[in-house]
Amino acid sequence: MLVRTVRLFSLIISHHPYHSCTPSASQIFQWPIGCAAAAAACASRGLRSMESLKAEQALQVPTTNPSSTPAKPTAVGASPTSTNAPAEQKNLSPVGLLPGETVVKEGKAAILFPSANEVFYNPVQEFNRDLTCAVITEFAREQLAQRGVKVVVPGEKERVVVSLSEDMKEADAQMEEKNGAEEPAVTATVGEKCERGLRVLEGLAASGLRSVRFALEVPGLQSVTANDFSTMAAALIARNAQYNKVSHLLQASCRDARMLMYEMRGKKERYDVIDLDPYGSPASFLDAAVQAVGEGGLLCITCTDMSVMAGNSGETCYSKYGSVSIKAKYCHEMALRIILHTLDQRAGVYQRYIRPLLSVSVDFYIRVFVRVFTGQATVKNSASKQALVYNCVGCGSFHFQRMGRRTSNGKQMKYSAATGPPVGPECEHCGQRHQMGGPIWAEPIHDFSFVQKVLSAVSGNPSRFGTSKRIEGMLSMVTEELEDVPLYYTVDSLSSTIHCNIPPLLQFRSALLHAGHRVSLSHACKHAIKTDASPAAIWDIMRCWEKANPVKREKLSETSPAFKILSTEPSQEACFTVREDANPQSRKRHLTRFQENPQAFWGPKARAKTGGGISRDLQDKRKKCQNKRKNQITDSSQLRNFPCKKFKQGTCTHGDKCCYSHDSKQTSEEKME
Repeated sequence: MLVRTVRLFSLIISHHPYHSCTPSASQIFQWPIGCAAAAAACASRGLRSMESLKAEQALQVPTTNPSSTPAKPTAVGASPTSTNAPAEQKNLSPVGLLPGETVVKEGKAAILFPSANEVFYNPVQEFNRDLTCAVITEFAREQLAQRGVKVVVPGEKERVVVSLSEDMKEADAQMEEKNGAEEPAVTATVGEKCERGLRVLEGLAASGLRSVRFALEVPGLQSVTANDFSTMAAALIARNAQYNKVSHLLQASCRDARMLMYEMRGKKERYDVIDLDPYGSPASFLDAAVQAVGEGGLLCITCTDMSVMAGNSGETCYSKYGSVSIKAKYCHEMALRIILHTLDQRAGVYQRYIRPLLSVSVDFYIRVFVRVFTGQATVKNSASKQALVYNCVGCGSFHFQRMGRRTSNGKQMKYSAATGPPVGPECEHCGQRHQMGGPIWAEPIHDFSFVQKVLSAVSGNPSRFGTSKRIEGMLSMVTEELEDVPLYYTVDSLSSTIHCNIPPLLQFRSALLHAGHRVSLSHACKHAIKTDASPAAIWDIMRCWEKANPVKREKLSETSPAFKILSTEPSQEACFTVREDANPQSRKRHLTRFQENPQAFWGPKARAKTGGGISRDLQDKRKKCQNKRKNQITDSSQLRNFPCKKFKQGTCTHGDKCCYSHDSKQTSEEKME
């Protein structure tokens, strides 16, 4: 065990907070025997105390042997050895597997894992990693073009423009002609270090899979820093970098991600791209991230605490993100706008502001890609970009209240407090009360020109990613969304409110189009309707639909929202004749938009343990609670098989007449379990 740990820790590459360049691949780091023993002890115990942290920091200061003979030139990414390297390091093959290790392949990366039970790997997240590689590639293409570097992607031929509007096609064609007229002399390819390239940080790298894929699949990178607080994870990252022959690009680091980013706040030390994909909430890392990213740099943030952001715990959401979430049908898009609000608020403290490029709600998480800029004048617009949400608890109608107001007086901008509220004490449609949530980001959550470039690159090179079809379907829906319309309604919830049949999606969209309103779908929900129509116009359409498909009004309670809404006559007649433009292009082309569940237990995996493994309690609990209502109790005598909860507490007053078991042995056995 000691020899194996020495092998792992001897591969960790030091990261100094003030070194902006990546160490040379020809440098050999040697660990003293005492440090190796300390590493083995810390790794075996999985300590997280201050003593173990000091030991980890001591391990991160490598020493070079000045008497070693310079290594001979080797192939790019190979791990050269010195003449007096330790025997363990000489015997370690760059492609050798240690006993009990397995290999997981994704994209172009092959990742080593100690064992199946100690792996924090979720194959469902492959879409997340594929999309991130595609976004960073297009970001690198834009940034490096300004530095005179041309990005070359394997398998990519001429740029194929996949646009759903003629205006975008013409604009992209003009851009391609302009780019073709002035081609940079320097080219950047995948797997090669680019001196003018981007510096990337993955703050919570775990096994390093994402960082290895960056090094192998994203061209135009100067360095990739894969950081993790676990010493075992950092050692594994270093081994995976060597196994995939990207040690010249990928640098392993064992630091607290927040401290690492705080120490890189200087303008010359900032990263071009920061990727944060934590287990749960990223809230504690955002303050450091908005400072450590460079001017115009890219932040890639994942949130998996959807229970909090989707309205189950509004008070917890406020404590983490400074916004109250609402449990409504539009909760997934609201979660995107909550994290964007938080990022803009954290950046504003340092006179910085954000510009969202792409924001998606996928499976069990949300993912946002934003650029961060500095500008005191632009930061003043922040208040007018945020809004409170008034949501009716009866009919689901919602209204927005901007936090600030700005008006233009020629060349000057005047800022003032917003006026409100936009609603009365009761909902004008159903008479119910309102909930107040937010504040949320009320501006566009996508940059359609950038999304179009990513979509064109992915559709023109479908073999690059394993989830290319889903990326194409998702981004196609994003380009169809109304950018200036926050949140959405769902057809099924509207029908459920008045207890009527659900109108077909195309007929409902056609009715809105006939009435002169704009309408689109949303990538965040299959039955979503985004429209600029007012709630009054939407309920008029539903009243007209109910007349053609009447409900039994005598069964409606006079205090119900359905009775109040249907008691009002529609102010205008709706036309449900299907229009040609009611069916969006992504739906016509049968793109993969909302895929089925890929596998059993495909949600977020269990939290990693401090020692480097993974707790199985969460998955075991899920299996235990599955299908608990399959064998329903039909006879009251079967209740005798279940213990009485009140009896265990000593409060049951039924005695022998209680239908549940009062067997003290059964109760004690449960306590033992």
